[in-house]
Amino acid sequence: MKQKNDLNPVLLLLFHLMVWIYSSFVFIPYYIFTWVSRPEGVLYGSEQERAMRAKAHSVLGRPEGPYRAVKATKGLVRTLYPGLDTLAKIFECSAMRFPHRDCLGTREVISEEDEQQTNGKKFKKVVLGEYHWLSYRETLSAACQFGCGLASLGQKPKHNIAIFCETRAEWMIAALACFMHNYPLATFYSTLGGPAIAHGLNETEVTHIISSRELLETRLKAILAKVPKLQCIIVVDNTPTSWPGFPSGISIHNMAEVQKLGVRPKNEISEQNQPLASDIAVIMYTSGSTGTPKGALISHSNIIAAFTGVAERIPNLSEKDTYVGYLPLAHVLELSAELVCISHGCRIGYSSPQTLSDQSTKIKKGTKGDVSVLQPTLMAAVPEIMDRIFKNVMAKVEEMNFFQQTLFTLAYNYKLDQLTKGYGTPLCDKLVFSKVCALLGGHLRVLFSGGAPLSTATQRFMNVCFCCPVGQGYGLTETCGAGTVSEVWDYSSGRVGGPLVCCEIKLKDWVEAGYLHTDKPHPRGEILIGGPNVTMGYYKNRAENQSDFFVDESGQRWFCTGDIGEIHEDGCLKIIDRKKDLVKLQGGEYVSLGKVEAVLKNCPLVDNICTYAKSDETYAIAFMVPNEKQLQTLADQYGISGSREELCNNKVMEELVLKVINEAALAAQLERFEIPRKIHLSPDMWTPETGLVTDAFKLKRKELEIHYRNEIAKMYNGK
Repeated sequence: MKQKNDLNPVLLLLFHLMVWIYSSFVFIPYYIFTWVSRPEGVLYGSEQERAMRAKAHSVLGRPEGPYRAVKATKGLVRTLYPGLDTLAKIFECSAMRFPHRDCLGTREVISEEDEQQTNGKKFKKVVLGEYHWLSYRETLSAACQFGCGLASLGQKPKHNIAIFCETRAEWMIAALACFMHNYPLATFYSTLGGPAIAHGLNETEVTHIISSRELLETRLKAILAKVPKLQCIIVVDNTPTSWPGFPSGISIHNMAEVQKLGVRPKNEISEQNQPLASDIAVIMYTSGSTGTPKGALISHSNIIAAFTGVAERIPNLSEKDTYVGYLPLAHVLELSAELVCISHGCRIGYSSPQTLSDQSTKIKKGTKGDVSVLQPTLMAAVPEIMDRIFKNVMAKVEEMNFFQQTLFTLAYNYKLDQLTKGYGTPLCDKLVFSKVCALLGGHLRVLFSGGAPLSTATQRFMNVCFCCPVGQGYGLTETCGAGTVSEVWDYSSGRVGGPLVCCEIKLKDWVEAGYLHTDKPHPRGEILIGGPNVTMGYYKNRAENQSDFFVDESGQRWFCTGDIGEIHEDGCLKIIDRKKDLVKLQGGEYVSLGKVEAVLKNCPLVDNICTYAKSDETYAIAFMVPNEKQLQTLADQYGISGSREELCNNKVMEELVLKVINEAALAAQLERFEIPRKIHLSPDMWTPETGLVTDAFKLKRKELEIHYRNEIAKMYNGK
């Protein structure tokens, strides 16, 4: 007893010592961050004031709008530079202003090898070198020669030409050539299925198509017999001149060969074929997420107005910026972003989702991914990619020791608080978040998200950990990707910003679902976008042109988006629903499929999820791709073993996952009828190659419904 009493002071001293050490290493740095990160010169009070100002006003004072950006209340902006009303003129102007500036960059492939995985599968790994650049002058020369070479092969102005190719420098050179020579360019995603490609090629009646060797041999060759008017294929790679096994009526040339055909004195290039602002520049085929792909008719003036609006939201955009291009150029988000860069003399370094970072699937371990070498200052991303980055980083945080986790959490919460107050945190950024920043090259100053709604958690994470603002935007192919973009100093989440200076927005009542412009506290309704960026309709599709587009009494074109939004007091838009995603259950309740998916994607166990409901049933169901690491952890907790496929097919695991999903849904305050009652786990990832998601990783609901039709029947029939 005496010994025990003697030890008490020692234990008490040790306890106080541990508290002091803990405080020294955790709380003292916290207060250092608080004071050192807020010197007088780093106060961003003006940005906080700008964030609180109105972004848009209703020009007629009505709650339904139309709403315009504060800078455009007197009139919408149509052009970036006076007199430059075609893409050809804008590119030629950039080449004159920045002739020796790097324009398009491609990394050298040093070696390729197959790497055996533990499951027996082989994956191709690459070792890449430095970027090799074409200057603006060299890019202009290459585009001129290629356009003239196409003319030598029989391509005529105002006659459609197609491109079916991965994102790369040659894609942009080909596009610029078509813009300069007035060849309307029909674009197709490189992951579209054969029937969809054949449909588009036949609809546009193209005789010439630009493609890559890989896509020609693996995708295009199989459908050539179904495209009778096709006469000429131009392959962008350095390839052989003879192609055995192809139809005799089709000639195949490589890009270099076509460029040689186009070498001629400048004065021989006919100026009468130069495009007008009203001429069609692009026939952009959609991803076909809701059926057969439709070709949106985009004029030169349409796309110039769109990227003029986007450029206004990028502060200090100049020739000093570097952009990483890796999203599909057949998607309006990427095409507009790259044209914005070209119009300002920026350089564009090309990449792919498989080589983007050091951890990307095709990068050999120990070598550098593209962003590590390129160190971009500007980047566009789709939410699916940003969600993956968020989950991967947070998984690594969970593996940290207690001290590291505590420090990261304190720094994260502190910085989040400081951002809302208009303060910077340079010391915090350097000591805590620099390694996270390095994942995307370490030099990003603006990151744009588009293509789908970005979750609040992911947006906050990107703002904090990547030390740059995340501009969330909203637009559609039919509006050239332009609609709204949040201002870089606006750190609010869950919203997509105010209207761009090139367009205006108004709300149309959807009485059946109860979305009205008279709703309080915010007016709600279907989003209509009007302005010079609204495209000329769909190619050879009169029915949908009449239902989706209209021209008002002033001659302005409008597009009915099908999305439901609400306008906040400062003029910013929030997307709250989508007509096509709303299903009325048997009991009369409306389930918003997109809303449920957006909530459940925040659950660490979910890599991807598709909610499904039928109007003759009383509940919703879901099919889901689980996160492999989280799924294994859950299985280990309950002593369940097996491969990923075995775990996904295990009924007990389904119930356990469903329980986790229910908890996440209730925590996010979903209604009971919105929560999926049954779930199917998919062992296979949903990628654009599987045809279940688009190149922008949007769900293809029809394809998913067909793919999982047997599982849907079992979940509803109880078998």
